[in-house]
Amino acid sequence: MSTDLTQELQERVRAALADATPLRLLGNDTKSFIGRAGGGEPLGLSGHTGLISYQPTELVVTARCGTTLAELKAALAEQGQMLPFEPPHFAGPDGQGATLGGTIACGLSGPARPYWGAARDLVLGARVLTGRGEVLRFGGEVMKNVAGYDVSRLMVGALGTLGILLDVSLKVLPIPAATRTRALSCNEGEALERMTRWGARPWPLSATCFDGERLWVRLSGTAQGVAEAAEQIGGEPVADDEAEVFWQRLREQEFAFFSQSESPLWRLSLPQGAPAVRLEGAQWIEWSGSQRWLRSEASESTIRAEAERLGGQATCFRGGDRTGEVFHPLPEPLMQLHRRVKSAFDPHGLLNPGRLYANL
Repeated sequence: MSTDLTQELQERVRAALADATPLRLLGNDTKSFIGRAGGGEPLGLSGHTGLISYQPTELVVTARCGTTLAELKAALAEQGQMLPFEPPHFAGPDGQGATLGGTIACGLSGPARPYWGAARDLVLGARVLTGRGEVLRFGGEVMKNVAGYDVSRLMVGALGTLGILLDVSLKVLPIPAATRTRALSCNEGEALERMTRWGARPWPLSATCFDGERLWVRLSGTAQGVAEAAEQIGGEPVADDEAEVFWQRLREQEFAFFSQSESPLWRLSLPQGAPAVRLEGAQWIEWSGSQRWLRSEASESTIRAEAERLGGQATCFRGGDRTGEVFHPLPEPLMQLHRRVKSAFDPHGLLNPGRLYANL
């Protein structure tokens, strides 16, 4: 099914602009927990659907924002291709699937992110409806088209505060010929050391995760390359069906560690090779050590200070006070830059006001 609602959405934004009515952008509501508590009149985007173009030989697909990830992945799989950044879907409250627009707006990537690229790395272009009621196009559908290239990437992770993503062009990749997973029993220090060391080797890594007891390693590539790397890594081979379930549950945060509600779930984004976090609490470690999920009773200021000590940032991903500052505070010069960008795209603050920061 393909439906173009560009004109209707543009009229809604212009009417909201005339009435000074803030808008809360809403797809299938699978990621409304991300960021600060939203407000404003709901503006549904899930009806703006359909694949606009797909060029398998060029490794490029363009689709409207309301197109579900499930539909997009199915179309790519028919051609033996995939979304390299392996985005999480997360289940919506009514069982509906994640949309492309919400996925890109949240900027989330799955287990393969350090090895195959983040969502931002794979956006080639976008058509955007701004808070001025203008429809603008940035970037294109080929990697060498750099006109407005970085502007389209600004929309990734902006949570809709800069504009409504109408359609997005993405780079896709072939599904690897072979995939294997190994599991090794170790402690946190050993896991961090191994992930750092392996990341410097020419191995076809596609995911790593330390769950507190075992280090899981996924290899994806040619059959020969995967087999040789698996032999050098050692550990216990994991059956393909078991491995597939593990990586999917990790991506969708279906393990008990992620669903606990006693304390907030913190996401620490750190440089690869950063040492262990000096905080009490349970951790799961991904992305060769650069993404660490933390459950801790430590205060917000303590957690963020520790992240800064290690050269990174801390985000309250789930739970906690969603009316406070969820994302890591920005230095004032950087916050001023954010305000100028926001003013250029949405000068009246109509789109998802306060979703990123209280004053944005």
